[in-house]
Amino acid sequence: MFPAFLSAIMLALATFLPHGNGCDLCSLRAKERPITVRTAIPNMASPRVGFFVTCLVDLFRPSVGFAAVKLLEDAGCSVEVPALQTCCGQPAFNTGDRSDTIKIARDVIAAFSDFDYVVVPSGSCGGMIKSHYPELFAAGTPERAKADALSAKTYELISFLTDVMKVSTVEAASPATDTYHDSCSGLRELGVKEQPRRLLRSVEGLKLVELTDAEVCCGFGGTFCVKYPEISNTMLAKKVKRITATGADTLIAGDLGCLMNMAGKLKREGSPIHVRHVAEVLAGDTGTAPIAEAE
Repeated sequence: MFPAFLSAIMLALATFLPHGNGCDLCSLRAKERPITVRTAIPNMASPRVGFFVTCLVDLFRPSVGFAAVKLLEDAGCSVEVPALQTCCGQPAFNTGDRSDTIKIARDVIAAFSDFDYVVVPSGSCGGMIKSHYPELFAAGTPERAKADALSAKTYELISFLTDVMKVSTVEAASPATDTYHDSCSGLRELGVKEQPRRLLRSVEGLKLVELTDAEVCCGFGGTFCVKYPEISNTMLAKKVKRITATGADTLIAGDLGCLMNMAGKLKREGSPIHVRHVAEVLAGDTGTAPIAEAE
């Protein structure tokens, strides 16, 4: 019963976004922040990037989306946010609902097929598109070819900036001691490890201290924390203990699900440690309240 119930919720979310007013980031961007391109390399053609917002960023933390778009534009990209994008389908996929996952994947493929690159501010959603979309369709079919093509041009945000656009520094300041958590999907499926650390070290005033067992799961795991709450909370408690031991002012990561999970635990325990997405720090966003803190 649980997988079907969860999949129904996610399918409803996926269908709500395009049939309502589109994703909030799309509409906000059109009204408040028209697209401009700041070319980092003279005479270089601006790659056309389709920005995959993700459900959590759209619904809970749009500032991550705006920060990501700023970083992409600063790197010389022409950024578009397709209004018809939906959930990536990962919750349905992880609970075994292959039928609904395929329906969602078809919508995502159609929305992003014309871009030079697809960039995602989340290792888990990026990993879903890049690693798992191809396996949804039979080899040798037109749909498999489309999924393979989308997979080949899909990147997690920070790896795209460093590995494709060759960004080595950012213009941002953060006079604080920060620590970084490696999210599971970004690290294990997409190879995101040194890229965010490299750019964080270029932030003026930021001191980066390593987190013990930074590569160990925080206990979120999407549907895992719902299915196995006791195990999840035990893992999270260990993670929070190690975060606290760093003495850091701010915890940074690249997946909003992980960040919300850790921020909630830190705040419930009365911790003064702030929590932010890596895109916000690299873009110099100090005006938005940290995750799980009042504006």
